[in-house]
Amino acid sequence: MTRGDWRRLDESDVKVRPGKGSRPRSKKRPDHADAESGMVVGVDRGRWTIALDGDPERKVIAMRAREMGRTSVVIGDEIDLVGDTSGAVDTLARIVRRQPRSSVLRRTADDTDPFERVVVANAEQLIIVSALADPPPRTGFIDRCLVAAYAGGLTPVLCLTKSDLASPDEILGVYAELDLPVVVTRSDREPNTLAERLDGRVSALIGHSGVGKSTLVNKLVPAADRATGEVSGVGKGRHTSTSAVAFPLPAGGWVVDTPGIRSFGLAHITPDDIVAAFPGMAEAAEECPSGCGHLGPPEDPDCMLDTVVAEGLATEGRLRSLRRLLASRAGLAEE
Repeated sequence: MTRGDWRRLDESDVKVRPGKGSRPRSKKRPDHADAESGMVVGVDRGRWTIALDGDPERKVIAMRAREMGRTSVVIGDEIDLVGDTSGAVDTLARIVRRQPRSSVLRRTADDTDPFERVVVANAEQLIIVSALADPPPRTGFIDRCLVAAYAGGLTPVLCLTKSDLASPDEILGVYAELDLPVVVTRSDREPNTLAERLDGRVSALIGHSGVGKSTLVNKLVPAADRATGEVSGVGKGRHTSTSAVAFPLPAGGWVVDTPGIRSFGLAHITPDDIVAAFPGMAEAAEECPSGCGHLGPPEDPDCMLDTVVAEGLATEGRLRSLRRLLASRAGLAEE
């Protein structure tokens, strides 16, 4: 066939391969108007445990529907699901939608890892658990958790455990300028103050292995029966929780026990994400040069955050605390 012959072709000359439909695949998806809502309270190898309407007594197991693709679904997510929602043995519902998240706790493996992982969604509070002794507190790790909380939209709360072994005064002084809520607990007493702060809210607990996270959860929710273990001889503890899971609190609300971790990467967080959590500082930061890390001289000699202190809108100690968090995010502070 010559080039001129092509002009005489029309749709009747089109050959359709046998067995292949010519109708284009529709992108229209069902709206699932009859879907039920629930909260993800457990994840295990491609199966999600859902509390229907947030009711801990109405749990079902679900898989991710095909139309969800690879959409991330984590503990705390509010989702819609269809199918068998009876919760009977060997039944599976299907997750068809994930509702917008109000907050996210993210981390990366380290500060150079480009892949971020959402640990918990929609938590109102991040309870940063640190022992005062055995193992000793590590302010670098606490700072990094604070950075992740501020950037993710969670309210951070510092929980200092084992105060029967050491005084909390030194750590309290380190964080005095941050207006950070602090709860101090003892190994030989019930954590009543912490329980009051958790009631009616979704809260995530995070901390190094051995600091007493799972012990706290067992006291707050006796039915949880999370594993506990002895701290190893090197002081870093050993992993006693291997997966995040949400437990219902007796007075309402949920507590999410996350696995004990050794590092908290912040590759996904920018300096402006941190400054935005500090009223008054964010406005001044808008006047900083492009790419300013807000660390001040000598790293950032033209940073405008110092003007906030000069004008009496913030204390020097508060700016120093903010810059300590920024240094932690930049990998310039000790763990």
